Amino acid sequence: MEIDKRAINKFIKNALAEDVGDGDHTSLSTIPAEAMGKARLLVKDNGILAGVELAKMIFKAVDKDLKVKVLIKDGAPIKFGDVAFFVEGRDRSILTAERLVLNCMQRMSGIATTTNQVVKLLEGTKTKVLDTRKTTPGFRMLEKWGVQIGGGVNHRFGLFDMILIKDNHVDYAGGIKNALDAAHNYLKTTNRKLDIEIEVRNLHELREVLDIGGIVRIMVDNFSYADIRQAVKMVNGSYPIEASGGISPANVRQYAECGVDYVSLGYLTHSAKSLDLSLKAVK
Repeated sequence: MEIDKRAINKFIKNALAEDVGDGDHTSLSTIPAEAMGKARLLVKDNGILAGVELAKMIFKAVDKDLKVKVLIKDGAPIKFGDVAFFVEGRDRSILTAERLVLNCMQRMSGIATTTNQVVKLLEGTKTKVLDTRKTTPGFRMLEKWGVQIGGGVNHRFGLFDMILIKDNHVDYAGGIKNALDAAHNYLKTTNRKLDIEIEVRNLHELREVLDIGGIVRIMVDNFSYADIRQAVKMVNGSYPIEASGGISPANVRQYAECGVDYVSLGYLTHSAKSLDLSLKAVK
C-alpha cells in the first residue's frame, strides 16, 4: 500500500476538528500566546516505534513553525525510557497537537510491534504476513501503515482495489464458476483492471477453481493443516496460496510450515495492544 499523503492530511484535518472544535480553551486560557517551549516523546514500553512521520505531519498541520528533531525513526526497536523525538515551538501548538499525536503513535506502534512479533515467528519460512480489513473505521490507512512499518504486507486496502470473492459471494452468485465468470465479465464491461482472488472452503472447491483459473491468488479458509498441505500439492506453484481463518501468533508457524505463501491475520489490527507513549514538557 502506497501512503496517500492527501488522504492522511484529510484525516488530520478531520481529527483536529473533532478534538479542537472552536478552540483549545484550556491552552488558550492558561498559556500566553507568545510562550515558547520544548517537549519530548517519551517511551514507556518496549516494542517497535511507528507514527513518527505522521507526527511530523500533525505538528505541521497544527503550526507550520513547530520544529521536530527525530532521534528514533519509524520501524526501530524501542525500550522503556527512550526519547523518540523533540518538538519545539509555541506551547499552545504543542499542547493542541499532543493528544492526536499520541493516539496515533500509540496505536500504530502497537500494531507495528504485534506485526513484527509475527514476522519473527515466521523466520526461516517463505511465508509473508498479510493484514485484513478488520480495522477501525476512519483509521485504516494508519493501521495498515503500522503493519508495513512492522514488516508485514498490506492486503487490499478496501473493496475498491481488488476483487476478493469470498464464501458469501460464491453462495449468492450460485457457485464458483458463476462468481468467477461474472467477475471477469464485470471487468471486461467496465474496462477495469483489478486482480481477482477467490476463497475456497474445501479441497473440492479448490479443484473447481484450479479447473477454471483466471485468478491471481487462492485463499484457503479455515482449512486443517493436513488439508492445507494437500492444497499446496494440488496447486503446485500455479498460484500463490493465502491461509486465513483463526490464525494467531500461537499457531501461525504451523500454518507457514504447511507451505503457504501468505497468512492473513485480523489479529494484527483488532487485537494489538497500544504502546505506552507520553509527550512531556522539557523544563
